[in-house]
This record gives sequence, C-alpha cells and structure tokens, in this order.
Amino acid sequence: MDIATIIGIIGGFGLVIIAMLSGGGLAWFVDGPSAMIVLGGTFGAVLINYPLSDLLGVINVARNAFRSKRQRADIVIHQLVEMSKVSRREGIMSLQKIIQGNRDPFLIKAINLVVDGVDPAQVSDILETELDFIGERHRLGAEIFTTMGNFAPAMGLVGTLIGLVQMLKQMNHPGTIGPAMAVALITTFYGVILANLVFLPIAGKLRTRSSRELLMKQLIINGILSIQSGDNPRVVEQKLQSYIPPRERRSQFYHE
Repeated sequence: MDIATIIGIIGGFGLVIIAMLSGGGLAWFVDGPSAMIVLGGTFGAVLINYPLSDLLGVINVARNAFRSKRQRADIVIHQLVEMSKVSRREGIMSLQKIIQGNRDPFLIKAINLVVDGVDPAQVSDILETELDFIGERHRLGAEIFTTMGNFAPAMGLVGTLIGLVQMLKQMNHPGTIGPAMAVALITTFYGVILANLVFLPIAGKLRTRSSRELLMKQLIINGILSIQSGDNPRVVEQKLQSYIPPRERRSQFYHE
C-alpha cells in the first residue's frame, strides 16, 4: 500500500471530522438525501459521459493510487547492463535464460522480440505502440476521476438548489428555515469534500504514477535496442543513466 495515499486520506478526513466535532455534533453533517444526490448524480453523469467498459476498466487502474511497489530506475539499469555484458559474451540467445523468473511482462516481451531476431525498427515500433496504449489507458483512468471531481461539486450545488426551493416553499413556517438551509448546504459540503479529498487527488496520483511507469518502459526500450545493436556495456549504462538525476547515478565500472 502507498503510505502517502493512506495518510493523505486518513489525515484529510480526520482533520475535517475533528473540525466538525469541535463545532457541534457529527450527526449534524449526516444527511441521506444529500449523499444520494451527490453520489447518485456524480456516478450517473459519469456513466453518461463514458462507456460502461471504460468505467469497469478504471477500477484496475485506480489500484495504482494505493500501490507502493514500483520499479527503481537504478535497479533496472543494472539489470540491463548485466544483460548487455552477457549478450556480448555469450550471444543474444543467452538473454532467454536471464529473463526466467522476471516478473516484468514488458521487459520479457522486449527480450523475446530481440531473441526471435525481429528487426530493431520493428522491435521499437511494437514496443512504442504498446507504450502508447498503456499511456492511453492510464490517461483515461485519471481523466475519469478528474471528471468525477468536476461533477461532484456541481451535484452538490444541485442539491443545494433543491434544498433552497424546499425551504422557500415553507417560508410560512419560520422554525423550519434554519434546518432546511443547513440540509441545503450539506449537499454542497459533500460534493466539495468528495471532489477535493478523493476524486481529484486520486486523479493526480494516477497521472504521477503513469508518467513514472512510462518513463521506466521507455528506459527499457532504449536499453534493449542498445543491447540488440551490440553496444558496449559502458555505453549502455551511460545512455540509460540519462533517465535518472545525476545524484542517483551509480556506475558499475568505476571499480573495475
């Protein structure tokens, strides 16, 4: 689990709840009809805006916001440099033995293409195409959460307008004006909270995770193509270290 996401959600909601408790009772902010307007309206609008298949697929993408496991660039570079050494020493076919047990399907696919003797231009084209579609899936996931974040406050405003109409219809009963106004404002509160503490932050985390993952896969593509062309392992390392900040660069050859 991504500890930052968990802390953010718990901390954000926790502080809001503490503020609510300090000014009165938590029950003051609980209203079923308001929740139904915001949640129902938001998900209804999203269903209208996107095909059902896209919404079902976004569930798997959303998991990335709560996962902490990610590839480290320095480790991947080390693996690729080692592959380059083995390839130059034992031939390109020897890479099949190295990838046994590797859990990265993208790297496995890239190695298999090279081992099968696919032309470098075709290898690049195949992997770049897959990279584009991965990016599109990630973009769609973040876009759906952004859309939900945009619709939620709007649905809250709709609920507020409904509450105000109901309140104005009962102006001849002054005692009902205060509670009716409170319920009207709670709906906007729900919409703003969901948008700014759930939907939009998750969309931002997905975009960040996507950019990092795509960068790692681009690193793998360049590394594999460099190995296929028979580049010296030192050259492979220098090429790939361009993808990471200078302070994180560690050469395998300084001690050799």
